[in-house]
Amino acid sequence: MDTDRENPLTTVAIVTRRLKEGKTYEDFRRAWYHSTGFGLAGKGRNGSNRMYSLINIFDPREIVVIGFSTATPGQMEEALKIEVAFRGKNPLDEVVEPDIGRSFGLLVAEDDFSAAGDIPYSPAAIDGLETDMAEFSRSMAIVRALFAAAAQKRDQINETRKKGKAL
Repeated sequence: MDTDRENPLTTVAIVTRRLKEGKTYEDFRRAWYHSTGFGLAGKGRNGSNRMYSLINIFDPREIVVIGFSTATPGQMEEALKIEVAFRGKNPLDEVVEPDIGRSFGLLVAEDDFSAAGDIPYSPAAIDGLETDMAEFSRSMAIVRALFAAAAQKRDQINETRKKGKAL
């Protein structure tokens, strides 16, 4: 797998959880909050990991976290290892229901529709640079493999923990 590439990619994660009855957002935040960083700040072009937490206005027990991470594939692989290890040691089982919605994507374009009036069509671009769709497809395959490996490791940790509780 080509994780030594220099070009940073931006992934977007949308994770949806439902609070258990009687639990609050503050309960969730205390259990969820990362006390270990991903080590991306200042690395590469805009190396970062920012997460936005939302409470569903129609269902206040539903918490949605949207994460934006900009990193090279190698940095992404290391950050995913940190995430899997951290979450394995800090599960949310006491605060959220077992079903978790997970969607992951690779940023292909950013568009600003803030202006008034007509806006001419423009091809997909990020930071003003047109997206090379062939390169994007190659990047997508790399990122898909990284996230699949991390999910497999996370699932193994969760199964081991559940078996330990059942004994």
